[in-house]
Amino acid sequence: MSLRRLLRTDAAALIAAHRASVALHRSWVTPCLDQAGFEAWFSRTLAEDYLSLIALERGSGAVVGVFNASQISRGNFLSAYLGYYACVPYAGRGLMREALPQAIAYLFGEIGLHRIEANIQPGNAASIALARGAGFRLEGFSPRYLRIDGVWQDHERWALLADEAGF
Repeated sequence: MSLRRLLRTDAAALIAAHRASVALHRSWVTPCLDQAGFEAWFSRTLAEDYLSLIALERGSGAVVGVFNASQISRGNFLSAYLGYYACVPYAGRGLMREALPQAIAYLFGEIGLHRIEANIQPGNAASIALARGAGFRLEGFSPRYLRIDGVWQDHERWALLADEAGF
């Protein structure tokens, strides 16, 4: 697995990966499905408080998944929210488990964060297992926390601190 920041030239590959993954992503995330959606997403990554990392299969360069760090806070807080998702046909193959430590290292090492929080819907067993396996701990439950696809969804709050991850 390799991991790098989102590039504008990733548009076609990501749109195709997202379109192939609509059934997998339904009710969990709403990724871009067209050029306009990609441009809106890419524009967000140009801000200081948001970044997207693309997980690629090392041999083929195929898009395996995405890690988005949002609401990156500097100063005394040094925190961000982390969202992630795999794409078809790579979901369930352990590749995101291989890529997540790279994303964590980037956020704690390169960006210098102190805390990463992943908010995950309680029914999303795969995402919870991924967070737990990377050392995130459950901190709480937030009812109707985030609106996804027009519906307010409950979320569990999972967090990891830099020193807990060895940074």
